[in-house]
Amino acid sequence: MIRSLHLQNFTVFPKETLVFGSKLNVFVGENGAGKTHLLKLAYSVLAVSAEEFARAPTSTPTKATLQPRIAEKLVNVFRAESLGRIARRTHGKSRCDVRAEFFNPSLNVEFGFATQSTAEVQIRKLPKAFAAVAPAYLPTRELLTIFPGFVSLYEGHYLEFEETWRDTCLLLGRPLKRGVKETRVNDLLLPLEESMGGKIELDKNGRFYLVTEGRGRMEMPLVAEGLRKLGMLARLIATGALFDKGCLFWDEPEANLNPRIIKQVAKTIVDLSNHGIQVFVATHSLFLLRELEMLVGDETRANPLLPPLRDTEVRYFGLHLDGSTVRVEQGPAVEDMGAIVVLDEELDQSRRYLQAGE
Repeated sequence: MIRSLHLQNFTVFPKETLVFGSKLNVFVGENGAGKTHLLKLAYSVLAVSAEEFARAPTSTPTKATLQPRIAEKLVNVFRAESLGRIARRTHGKSRCDVRAEFFNPSLNVEFGFATQSTAEVQIRKLPKAFAAVAPAYLPTRELLTIFPGFVSLYEGHYLEFEETWRDTCLLLGRPLKRGVKETRVNDLLLPLEESMGGKIELDKNGRFYLVTEGRGRMEMPLVAEGLRKLGMLARLIATGALFDKGCLFWDEPEANLNPRIIKQVAKTIVDLSNHGIQVFVATHSLFLLRELEMLVGDETRANPLLPPLRDTEVRYFGLHLDGSTVRVEQGPAVEDMGAIVVLDEELDQSRRYLQAGE
């Protein structure tokens, strides 16, 4: 789990320190405010560490290993022409510096690169260990329909798809979880499968199906896109990819979903965070934000014996465009985000609609 990110000259952020909650982190802002950039950066740092652990679990981090791997991951995840392109544009030469701190201090890492750098990172603080659990990244697009053969095609050819798609497809293809955690998996799966009206199944040919009682097996392209997104989340839960103190990064979960399914997505997000998964969500949906806020608040109201949520558990981040840069307001309550333009527009529309009906 990641505790904080300290940034200087990263994309649209001149200088920011973001302190994360151990359970749920919600980023809100209008388009172009850098929500996805923050998710991708945190994901990339974690993914590199987990990938190195998977290659050699007993190895010790070295600069020779990590410097090219971090640079490569950032370029592939952001799909930039060169590493320096994800540094903030300034007059003259400058540097982008990143410091990632974890709840496990042995994973802490600090690195930087120049704006003219093509694929070179300099590590200033080397971690003492690698992360044992791979993070999961859900993009705005569902991936179940493109899954068949995608990983082998991606690894054998140059494709203009960000590497998070390939990483997530690898997790989707894992075998189903069995053993002591199976009960916990089923507790999270049941409400998702009820919303989808069936279960997700991967056949021996590498194709996903939605298996229902009334209509049998439905191939993924025939399933509504909103249900496919639920199916992608259900599959990651079923394989156990979202357990063992892992991290889930989800970019705009509300995209192409109706309000009923958004409510289920919000509940699953909060349930996952209560099962030890650190969740990062980027959104500009007032509906999803309200659902998450109500669910988080309902937890302690429903059980007065539970202690109130601490600042270290849930955090909200408001991203505010200020010319060519972005500033961040953050805290444990929605009010700490400040006034978000996109949310204000939705509220204003609701007021205008009510006034028109009077």
